[in-house]
Amino acid sequence: MPAPQRKHRRGGFSHRCLPTPQTAMTPQPAGPPDGGWGWVVAAAAFAVNGLSYGLLRSLGLAFPDLAEHFDRSAQDTAWISALALAVQQAASPVGSALSTRWGARPVVMVGGVLASLGFVFSAFARSLLHLYLGLGLLAGSGWALVFAPALGTLSRYFSRRRVLAVGLALTGNGASSLLLAPALQLLLDTFGWRGALLLLGAITLHLTPCGALLLPLALPGDPPAPPRSPLAALGLGLFTRRAFSIFALGTALVGGGYFVPYVHLAPHALDRGLGGYGAALVVAVAAVGDAGARLVCGWLADQGWVPLPRLLAVFGALTGLGLWVVGLVPVVGGEESWGGPLLAAAVAYGLSAGSYAPLVFGVLPGLVGIGGVVQATGLVMMLMSLGGLLGPPLSGFLRDETGDFTTSFLVSGSLILSGSFIYIGLPKALPSCGPASPPATPPPEMGELLPAPQAVLLSPGGPRSTLDTTC
Repeated sequence: MPAPQRKHRRGGFSHRCLPTPQTAMTPQPAGPPDGGWGWVVAAAAFAVNGLSYGLLRSLGLAFPDLAEHFDRSAQDTAWISALALAVQQAASPVGSALSTRWGARPVVMVGGVLASLGFVFSAFARSLLHLYLGLGLLAGSGWALVFAPALGTLSRYFSRRRVLAVGLALTGNGASSLLLAPALQLLLDTFGWRGALLLLGAITLHLTPCGALLLPLALPGDPPAPPRSPLAALGLGLFTRRAFSIFALGTALVGGGYFVPYVHLAPHALDRGLGGYGAALVVAVAAVGDAGARLVCGWLADQGWVPLPRLLAVFGALTGLGLWVVGLVPVVGGEESWGGPLLAAAVAYGLSAGSYAPLVFGVLPGLVGIGGVVQATGLVMMLMSLGGLLGPPLSGFLRDETGDFTTSFLVSGSLILSGSFIYIGLPKALPSCGPASPPATPPPEMGELLPAPQAVLLSPGGPRSTLDTTC
C-alpha cells in the first residue's frame, strides 16, 4: 500500500478517505490471500453452518414429542422448521445488505444473540404458535444474519482453493448433525423437549464469538463506498445478468425438495419401523456422507478438470435420485433392527447432497464477480426460502394423506431434478463441439464465467484451464 494511504490508516481519517467496513481493517492486497487468516474464517463459517443448518436438520427428532404434547399433526409441527428455514433464507439478503454496510462481524454477532433467544423463548411455549414465533421467526431471523455474511466473507479470502474452503465450512452441517442428532435424542429422553430447547439456546449462543473472527478484507473491484440505496445494498441488479437468473431459477426449484430430509428424514425412519436411536443413526450416517462429500467435491472442483456449472448439474441430479431411493426403501423388521437398506440409502443421499452443497456457493464468484459474492449469497438463500417454506409442509401434508413419507420424498426428488436440468443453461454446463481456443485469464475482480470478448476463460481452479470445447 502506498505510504500516504498507510498514514491515513494509522492516524485519523479525512472525509474523503473514510473506509468502508470491508476496507477499514486491512490494507488492500492484490487479490484473495488463499490462506492465512482465511482458514480461521473457514473455521468460524464451519461453526456457523453447524449451529444453523446442522441444528435445524436434527430438530426433527423433537417433532413427534411436540405433536403428541400439543395434539397436532405432522403437517402442523413441520411448519416450525419450514418457518425457520423460510425466515432464515428470505431474510438472508437483509443480512448481506447489513454486512455490506456495516461489516460481517457485528451482523453475525447480533444474529447469534437473536437465534439463542428464539430457543429460550420456545422452551416456555404454551402452544404451537409460540414455537412458530420463537423457532420460526426469532431464531430464523438470527440465522438469517449469520449464514450469508459468514460464507460470503469466506469466499473473499480464497481464489484457487475457494470451493475446498467453502466445502470445509459446509461440513459443519454434517458434523453438527452427527453430534447433535444422538445428543438431542438423549436430551429429549432426559429433560423433555422444554429442557432440550433451553440447552440448545445456550449452544446456539456460540454463534456470537464466531462472528468476532470474521475480519473484513478489501479486494480489487470493491466499490469505493457502501451502497446508499437499499435496493443496491440488496444486490437486486444481479438478476439482470442472464447466467445468474438461470442459476437462481434452478436453485429455487432445488430448494423445494432439498430441505425436506432436514425435517422429515428422522420421522421417515420412525415410520419405517426404527426406534428413536435407530432414526438418529440414520440422520447421523447421512450427515457423515454429507460432510465427507463436501470436502472431496470441494477438492475435485478446485482442480479445474470439470467446469463448476457442469458439476453442479450432475450432482444436483444425483441428489434428486438419492431422495427417490430414500423414499422407496421398504419397511424394516422392527425397532431393534438397524435398518440396513435405509442406512445405505441415507448414505447415498448424503454423498450426493454433500457434493452439491459447496458447488452452489462456489460457483457464485464466477457468475457475479468477487465484489458481488456476499449479496449473491443472500439472494440465493432468499430464493431457496421459497422451497424451504413450501417443501416441508407439503411433505407433511402428503404424509398425512398417504400414511407415510414415500410420496413426499418422490415429489421432493422430482423438484431437485427439475432444478438440475435448468442448470444446463449455465455457461460451460455442457461441452461444445470443437477444440477450445487458448484461454485468457479474467481480471481478479471479475467472475470466471462472466463474458469476455474473444476469450475462453479459466476455471476457478486457478492457473489450470479446464479441458473444454467450443465451436
